[in-house]
Amino acid sequence: MTDTTDLAHADVASLVEAVHGSAARLGAGLEALTDADARAASALPGWSRAHVVTHLARSADVYRWLLALARTGTEPGPRADAAALDRALREGAERSAAELVDDLRRSTGRMLAEAAAMPEERWSILVPALAGWRHPAWFTLQRCRRELETHHVDLNLGYTAADWPADYVAWALGSTVAALGARHFPVARIEATDLGRTWRLPTEGPGVTGTGHALLGWLSGRGTQAPLTANGPLPTPPRWPLPPAPGWG
Repeated sequence: MTDTTDLAHADVASLVEAVHGSAARLGAGLEALTDADARAASALPGWSRAHVVTHLARSADVYRWLLALARTGTEPGPRADAAALDRALREGAERSAAELVDDLRRSTGRMLAEAAAMPEERWSILVPALAGWRHPAWFTLQRCRRELETHHVDLNLGYTAADWPADYVAWALGSTVAALGARHFPVARIEATDLGRTWRLPTEGPGVTGTGHALLGWLSGRGTQAPLTANGPLPTPPRWPLPPAPGWG
């Protein structure tokens, strides 16, 4: 992952298009959602599918808030803190399937409309993540795409880590490995056979080989059926995703 605040306009446009694609696939996967489906368990402990859809909608609101901040230089109203987001999650998960899906569609649409209104020169403005670290406005698009792709899997509706777009896997895996290296994750080498890439981490430990999808599935806790090959016991990855490394300060 780049450690600069600059990103070419064409790259931002491709990121926006990628978010559109992730949102469209998720929307298609939710078309037939029933109230009973919404109440069923997701892959996340203690969360129903309704919790996941509500979380995605409120996350899109957060990303829209960050983009508006970057575009205008002024906070677009009060920012929801962790307690407010938790309350919104619990209350929102009680809604019908139709209400859940409509909320997600509208919240994602508002976020994408905000992205479309962003002047090119404002994409490099640093904005604060709720966890305290900062990143350029364009990285909000990466965060949003990762959220959509990850939680689409968590919904347990037939979309798996093996279905992730190849370009998303290449970015997310590279970003994850950089963050793990900065945190001294005890793996010495990670090789993605289909991507033709090998990362050497500054730590001692086993080497692990597999497809990019399988590696990202392992590191993100969303495993695939594809096997991994390692020359020793693999450590348990930390909670994912991690803040980017080296980051932007």
